[in-house]
This record gives sequence, C-alpha cells and structure tokens, in this order.
Amino acid sequence: MTQDDKHAPETDPDILAAAEIGAVDEDIDDSQYVSGLPGILGVIDVAIARIEAVLLATGVLLMAVNTSANVLGRYVFGQSIFFSEELNQALIILITFAGISYAARHGRHIRMSAFFDAMPFRMRKRMMILIAAVTSAAMLLLAWYSLDYVLAQASRGRLLPALQIPQWWIIVWAPLGFFLTGVQYALTTIKNIIDKDIWLSTSTLEGYDDSQEEEV
Repeated sequence: MTQDDKHAPETDPDILAAAEIGAVDEDIDDSQYVSGLPGILGVIDVAIARIEAVLLATGVLLMAVNTSANVLGRYVFGQSIFFSEELNQALIILITFAGISYAARHGRHIRMSAFFDAMPFRMRKRMMILIAAVTSAAMLLLAWYSLDYVLAQASRGRLLPALQIPQWWIIVWAPLGFFLTGVQYALTTIKNIIDKDIWLSTSTLEGYDDSQEEEV
C-alpha cells in the first residue's frame, strides 16, 4: 500500500449508503433519484434523470406494444402493420441515445481500469477528473456535429416511406443524447472536484469492498 493510499479520506457512511442504494437500482425508473450535487447543479442532475426516465420508459413501452401488435396482426389477422419496422428503428435510436446518458449517470459504461486501479489515491482522483472532463468535451463535440447532421437532413426534406414524416425527426435524439451525456460527465467532473472521494458518476462511488474486493 502506498503512502497516498494510507491517507485516502474515509468515506462518509451516509454518502456510501446512498451510493450503494444507487448501485443496486436496476430499474429505468428514476423517480426516487436524489442528486448528490448542491444547489442548481443538483436540480440539473435530477432534471436530466427525469428526462432519461421518460425517454427510456416511453421508448421501451412503445417498442413492446408495436412489436406485439405487429406479431398479432401477422399471425392472427394475416396483415402486418406497414410502418412497424420504421417505428422500431426510430425507437431503437431513441433508446440508444437516451441510454448513453443513463449509463453515464450510473457509472455503467465500460471502463479499462487495470492501470487506473493500480494508481495511488491522489493519482486516481486526478485521473478521474481528467477522464470525466475530456469525455464531457468529446460528447459535447459529438452533439455539435450530430446537430449539424440533423440540420443538413432537415434541409433536404426527405420523408420516411411508410410513416411519411420528416427523416430528421427520428435522428434528433442523437444530438440530445450526446448533449445530456456531456452534461452528465461535466457534473461528474464537478462532483470529483468538490468532493473528497472518487466518483464514477454523480451517483456512483468508486471503490472496493474490503471483504469481497467488489466494486461498490
């Protein structure tokens, strides 16, 4: 154990309990989500959580209903829903880009942490701030480029063959998802700056259980 690890700050029991509650929450519904950030930052964090919950729940439910109705129509009435495939494509895009923000807020994106875990506490703290800040900048840049792409598609006036709606309507979720993810990582950066512990996200504490060596 290094000198830095020996002086790693003790985690507040209340903070640890809140992080553990968030870690075992496997549901999309974040109606009980409580942000660990102060003031207006906490309001923004909770607002993003509500937006994600609505988008994901709506997308999943509509996809389930659409798929079930299409199967029922095909095998019972002998007639498929002509716009079912296009609708599912639109919903997949919605769920995908709303999901990246949800995963970021719960610290569930894939991490290559072998070298990170071997670092002393202070170095891990600095690295987490840098990682979150760079990721936030990358997501916001992708949001800008994807918005430019959406505007280009909107200017062409193309319609979906079956639904007969503008094509850009179903890809508008890309810039929104990237933007929310960028904001989420920005909040994670701030969380790591103002708090003594290391946070994978605003609600997920980085660390290991001493008895089982599992991430909490």
